[in-house]
Amino acid sequence: MKTAIIGLPMVGKTSLFTILTGVHQETHIGSTAARVGIAKVPDGRLDELAQLFEPPKITHATVEYVDMPAISKENLRDPSYLASLRVVDAFAHVLRLFPDETVPHEKGSVDPLRDLGDVETELILSDLVVVEKRLERVDKDRKKIKNPELDHEFALLEKCKAMLEADQPLRQMELDAEEEKRIRGFQFLSQKPMLYVLNLGEADAAKLHEREKEYREGPLAGRKHTSATAVCGKIEAELAELPPDDQREYLASYGLTESGLVRLISATYALLGLMSFLTAGETEVRAWTIPMHSTAVKAAGAIHSDFEKKFIRAEVVNWKALMDHNGYPGVREKGLLRLEGKEYIVKDGDVLVIRHG
Repeated sequence: MKTAIIGLPMVGKTSLFTILTGVHQETHIGSTAARVGIAKVPDGRLDELAQLFEPPKITHATVEYVDMPAISKENLRDPSYLASLRVVDAFAHVLRLFPDETVPHEKGSVDPLRDLGDVETELILSDLVVVEKRLERVDKDRKKIKNPELDHEFALLEKCKAMLEADQPLRQMELDAEEEKRIRGFQFLSQKPMLYVLNLGEADAAKLHEREKEYREGPLAGRKHTSATAVCGKIEAELAELPPDDQREYLASYGLTESGLVRLISATYALLGLMSFLTAGETEVRAWTIPMHSTAVKAAGAIHSDFEKKFIRAEVVNWKALMDHNGYPGVREKGLLRLEGKEYIVKDGDVLVIRHG
């Protein structure tokens, strides 16, 4: 799963990408090249299970981030830039809330709601161009041959066009499963889930949760497939230089219990509709990424395709029960290790042992 970090110039998105992924690389102004990096999904359950099993290897789930050059009309006409945007699963749009006279804003003032609207409009206009071109083509084809499939596509594209012309992103559209399947191939930009990353100044660092709440209950209320999380880029940059014990102390000085980037990664994971199940033993403790509501057989496939093909049963226990009863013998003795079949819906925090042929 890929998330593109987008935004206007000088909002702090490249700095956040570097802190998230550890990928350092010079980006030239005007470049349309995207940078890719991997971030670990924070998961305290792995650390606790590792204390129990003492394996040589601990493997976190990961999220892939793409650092995109600034959104602009010019860049959105560049085919390679558009191609990089289309293949991602979601956007993390960094909104600048921090005042800093040494970092000028391209629009002359800091106004996050204006920036939010401007970028959304650019994505909508980009989609409108695609819809209008396709409508023209489908209409010509309908005049040549009678085909109900073309009629269905035309009607759906008209619906998309009306939405876009009303300045509404396609992620707000009500689509049934068939319609969703029909337009998936267009990879519309305004249909992708959107996480707004509120980049605050140091003076507001203790108000991360308040700012998130303001946006969720205010300008973002009622928006589908949309979420918000707040970070303070300056604090995150300083945190990245500190050892873990000092990090906790530093966060506590601002009244915080976890870094904004931890919440950013977790929010990305949730927005994409993902969760983790775990495997635990003496060789490795690991988190595996699967879509929410996945069956046990699909979870087995995340580990190895052969496990999915030759799946017999899954032994399932909640990670906390495994900790509380000091491992597998304890949960077996208490009858807490269940045998589940192919259709079992895996829950976040389940520890699985896959039985396969």
